[in-house]
Amino acid sequence: MKKFVSLLLAFSLALCLAACGGSASSAVSGSAASSEAASSEAASSEAAQELSTTDALRIAGLKGPTTMGLVNLLSMEADGTAAMDYDLQLYGAADESVPLLMKGELDMAAIPANLAATLYQKTNGGIQAVAVNTLGVLYVVEQGDTVQSMADLKGRTILSTGKGTTPEYVLRYLLNANGIDPDKDVTIEYYSEATEVTAQMATTEDAIAVLPQPYVTAAGLQALNLTEEWNKVADTQLITGVTVVRKEYAEEHPDVVAAFLTDYAKSVEAANTDLDGTAALCEEQGVVAKAAIAKKALPNCNIVCLTGDELKADASAYLQVLFDADPAAVGGALPGDDFYWTAE
Repeated sequence: MKKFVSLLLAFSLALCLAACGGSASSAVSGSAASSEAASSEAASSEAAQELSTTDALRIAGLKGPTTMGLVNLLSMEADGTAAMDYDLQLYGAADESVPLLMKGELDMAAIPANLAATLYQKTNGGIQAVAVNTLGVLYVVEQGDTVQSMADLKGRTILSTGKGTTPEYVLRYLLNANGIDPDKDVTIEYYSEATEVTAQMATTEDAIAVLPQPYVTAAGLQALNLTEEWNKVADTQLITGVTVVRKEYAEEHPDVVAAFLTDYAKSVEAANTDLDGTAALCEEQGVVAKAAIAKKALPNCNIVCLTGDELKADASAYLQVLFDADPAAVGGALPGDDFYWTAE
């Protein structure tokens, strides 16, 4: 038990991750097709010229898988292969970056998929999704070995982050799908950050929790993969996060958005193939405290770059599942087609 507590507390201090299936091998959408290469290069050139009169692209990421997929933009910028300059800002929770996005102090942000749909409703279509950035990264973890299926959660107290975002709605959906009333058959206690959850686990006997990667990999506490549980009851991809842009910005700088997606696809590919380089950047940028932790976690983080038709098909199907379960999960209504950004 002492060993377990020490390990959890160490990683609680080392990592800060907001809750953000598919495999890493399918991470990058088909942006590498040769027929698109020329147009992508042209878009990058136009974007570079356009950005000569604007500031660097300001994009916010959460301290976890979403930003682990973004960090290679900085190395591309450093070696001159990026289409533009990037101002990458890190936040511990989505609600820290959203107000800045709404005020126009950010151009893009990586946020939970259901939150993006909710913001679309609240801003009358002022937010657009440009890419799916992560698939399933959630697990049920425990100190012992009592949870082998969703049925084993009945009657238990579950600690979790992400009230009002992906962890809450995924957990509630899966409990309902397995005949467990999330309001009567279990007790769910929410915390703002994963560090709080791990601290509670370390001091609470028989505690179980919903935690995201890279915490699960770092602490070695995997008990139940919620992506696998999702796949048993739903015919859609479990989508954790999307990257969004202010519609006003996208309308003013369509070539910049297109060039960003080209760069981003390359960054995600590097995150899934160059583990050493990406892990080093994660430590350097403060995404994860130690490169060794990031390297171990990267293959389990389901980092992707799904754009265009693939973005719309996967995200709309996922949001439909959430809407059918609870309309409030997506802001009361499904977003319209204009929620999904596409190049002209």
